[in-house]
Amino acid sequence: MTDTQAMRLGDFTGLAENYSAYRSGYSPAVRAAILGLLGRDPGELDAVDVGAGTGIWSRMLAQAAFRSVTAVEPNHDMRGVGRRDSEGTGITWRVGGGEATGLDSGSADLVTMASSFHWVDFDKGTEEFRRVLRPGGWFVALWNTRKLDANPLLADIEEELTRLEPGMRKTAFGKGSFTETLTERLAGHPGYDDILYLEGRHVDVQPVEQHLGAWRAVNDVRAQLGEEKFAAFLRYAEQRLADRDTVDVTYLTKAWAVRRRD
Repeated sequence: MTDTQAMRLGDFTGLAENYSAYRSGYSPAVRAAILGLLGRDPGELDAVDVGAGTGIWSRMLAQAAFRSVTAVEPNHDMRGVGRRDSEGTGITWRVGGGEATGLDSGSADLVTMASSFHWVDFDKGTEEFRRVLRPGGWFVALWNTRKLDANPLLADIEEELTRLEPGMRKTAFGKGSFTETLTERLAGHPGYDDILYLEGRHVDVQPVEQHLGAWRAVNDVRAQLGEEKFAAFLRYAEQRLADRDTVDVTYLTKAWAVRRRD
């Protein structure tokens, strides 16, 4: 993508390399808790990661030694980089999305969406995941949210987004109305029960270039700002971080888990 091309909301074309190089992983503690919910050896179970992007979370699932891990991703660029980054992990990559995964009914014990469920029609997505899950299987939606009060410098940098675009919506970080209402929406779904909210905190010491690169990989912010304002935001962030080699970023991995009702 060139500096003159406008980014469309939800279109990750051109972001895959930055996403691969700079986006941080999720809380290992949250992954351990999710594995505990399953109640069986992962080696006996099949996991599916929908909206897998470049496979950051998919590879964390593969490290848990599931019988199989399938990554489903609609964007050609993201899927191609994900395949490359996942060589040797045993992950199977498929074309598909949250409303239509292309997977067989009753083929998975765990279905996840990591930093992507907000792009999916809620009703169509939850019905599709229920179809793919075996009875008693779990659907988990999770996001990595920066805990800004842990680092006032990062809070100021993010506040620049609101100064540039007062109506900015930051759904990609698990913030906003989507996650604020998610517990009640999942609890009210007749096809699921045993809803559980999980939260794990971890600190990532990032080189400044990684932190800036992670911003370049964010679609919703860039699409809403437009290229000119987004470039101004990056210049502001670069100036605020100019005297540093690294920055401590505290993440909250927030996860919502629900069990498929038989």
